Amino acid sequence: MKITFYGHACCHIEIGSTNILFDPFITPNEKASHIDISTIKADYIFLSHGHNDHIYDALSIAQQNDATIVSNFEIYQWYNKQHNYSKTHPLAQGGSWKFDFGKVKCVNAIHSSSFPDGTYAGNPVGFVFETPEGNFYFAGDTALTMDMKLIPMFTKLDFAFLPIGDNFTMGIEEAVVAAQFIECNKIIGIHYDTFGFIVIDKEQASQAFAAKNTNLLLPEIGESITL
Repeated sequence: MKITFYGHACCHIEIGSTNILFDPFITPNEKASHIDISTIKADYIFLSHGHNDHIYDALSIAQQNDATIVSNFEIYQWYNKQHNYSKTHPLAQGGSWKFDFGKVKCVNAIHSSSFPDGTYAGNPVGFVFETPEGNFYFAGDTALTMDMKLIPMFTKLDFAFLPIGDNFTMGIEEAVVAAQFIECNKIIGIHYDTFGFIVIDKEQASQAFAAKNTNLLLPEIGESITL
């Protein structure tokens, strides 16, 4: 799989001929000013929750690609009713769906979720993907939770996206434990360095994961890696 990091929690994955985008927050992110969102391909856009720093560019990218937006039921309804965008698919915690690229299960996340105007945006979630090219977990914004231990009971992960910035989500120490809970030794860090509250020491973070025999990957914004 080819993975491209677009800053904050926004990641793009190519699974065969399918392009999947997570939590697009690019245009307002000064650190991602060199990214032209009109060049981003997306067949599906997965949204972990309704906060502006996870959905800002979702509608424009969806419209330019005729992409399917996948999220919780409240976000699904919001795009249908508020934006008249009906190419959407709802998921809720514990549920799964077989898409054309593979199976996705919706799992718990501990955070909050509201739309840019402050109204309720349903529960935050994470996603576990099972595909012919490999399995992975996109945690979204979350604290460390014992629910993560359920994931390897059903899915053997090849890699995972975990938030590591602290303050609003898990910090490095908790993310190291999360990697153990999900039994995954290849982690891509997200939700860090975008603004002052979540700046990390990258070297310290890498060392903390390495001490537990886990590889932490921190690609630059716009950088692609293959796993």
